[in-house]
Amino acid sequence: MRRRQMHMSREAQDVLLKALQQLRAELKATAEFPVHVLEAAEAAKQDVRLPEKDATHLPLFTIDPPESRDLDQAMYLERRSGGGYRVHYAIADVAAFVKPGSPLDDEAHDRIETLYLPDLKVPLHPPSISEGPASLLPNQVVPALLWQHDLDADGNVTDSTVSRARVRSKAKLDYLGVQQDIEAGTAEESVALLREIGKLREAVEAARGGISVNLPDQEVTLKDGSFRLSYVAALPVEGWNEQISLMTGMAAARIMLDSGTGILRTQKEQDDQDEIRRVHDIARCLGITWEPGVTYAALVNSLDPAEPKHMAFLSEATAMLLKAEYTTFRDHHLPPYTHHASIAAPYTYCTAPLRRLIDRYTGELCVAACADQPPPNWVLDALTCLPCDMARGKGKQADRRAVDLVEAAVLKDRLGQTFGGTVIDTEAEDGEPKKGTVHLTEPAVMGRITSGTELDLGASVQAKLTRADPLFSGRHKILFNTVV
Repeated sequence: MRRRQMHMSREAQDVLLKALQQLRAELKATAEFPVHVLEAAEAAKQDVRLPEKDATHLPLFTIDPPESRDLDQAMYLERRSGGGYRVHYAIADVAAFVKPGSPLDDEAHDRIETLYLPDLKVPLHPPSISEGPASLLPNQVVPALLWQHDLDADGNVTDSTVSRARVRSKAKLDYLGVQQDIEAGTAEESVALLREIGKLREAVEAARGGISVNLPDQEVTLKDGSFRLSYVAALPVEGWNEQISLMTGMAAARIMLDSGTGILRTQKEQDDQDEIRRVHDIARCLGITWEPGVTYAALVNSLDPAEPKHMAFLSEATAMLLKAEYTTFRDHHLPPYTHHASIAAPYTYCTAPLRRLIDRYTGELCVAACADQPPPNWVLDALTCLPCDMARGKGKQADRRAVDLVEAAVLKDRLGQTFGGTVIDTEAEDGEPKKGTVHLTEPAVMGRITSGTELDLGASVQAKLTRADPLFSGRHKILFNTVV
């Protein structure tokens, strides 16, 4: 569901562009690549060799935003003759183009991940590769890491393997079109199976205690030179598609653990009793029933973000989730902790190598393990440094700060106006919660709010705008005061 979009004046647009330029300079984010890297990209395109294994007969399809050209994943879903399902999942083979120690490799280690800013994308790899012969665009034969997952009738994975293959995607689909086709009953069988398998995998996730927090995203778009901000709730098909990626990440983690060498994305369980009590207090404060014996994951998965009090709980209680880390191991010296608490299983990133550095390495480790071969030396040499490299990634920081700038620009011309909203976070001052975060109904903005009296979590408030400045150098570019 998409809410009404909010436009801004030309003056606010100009201020926003200046603020975005400052942000890119601070992040040292540039879409341009050095000449020697571009030259290396052209040479890599000429030198690439396609794998011997030919899987071009599989009618793979991709699902991405319509404007995307750096397509990491393609899939083909089918029923197995003996019951259950088979998922063919092709991942772009970036290592076929980016050789260790090459200018492309060095540049990727500087950039770490693709950055998505409102007016510019800062890619991890040169577009001549990532939006060309390495991308799973339709009707071109490209190298890929081809996963095959076998599932039983309940959606449980019974076997997973991956190998190099040449593939050819047959169709580039988008989320809205796929959702509409599935609901209308006009989707091809392989596409329609995404709902069936996706729902089964969601049930498997819930049964193992995985957590899915589906808060509406704040989406910034640039169209006809104008920035727009809106709340966007994910379509069901986006969740089903994510389940295929999660399944692959869990399979990759298991393969690496079994082989004795790998890189995991780990997250420990929250065991701070004060924090656990705090989250229970939040639920009670908001009138959310938390029955004895019901796990945190089960409660979170039962809530509806469209309900203001549920959204307030979800926004506040996600602090209970500890920060995820990268954990490496080799030579069968497994780390003491291998799980990802939110996913409730071992997990790794491996499905977005065009946009994230680490996925190239995890893919190589899994291919080697499935072929019963030792990992490549260039992967082993990088294991120690990869967690630190990934920690330098600026993707989440860029996303959040860019949205902050657009929010401030949207409201720049509306100082002194009052907006309706919901308090989704509070902070105690002198023993009472008098500061926090307000989620406006319209426009799609979340901002800092202060109150002269106690600020109740989940309360509906009238918020008067006192500051909206994209160029403000402090932390809070937007400020509201409650109106009594």
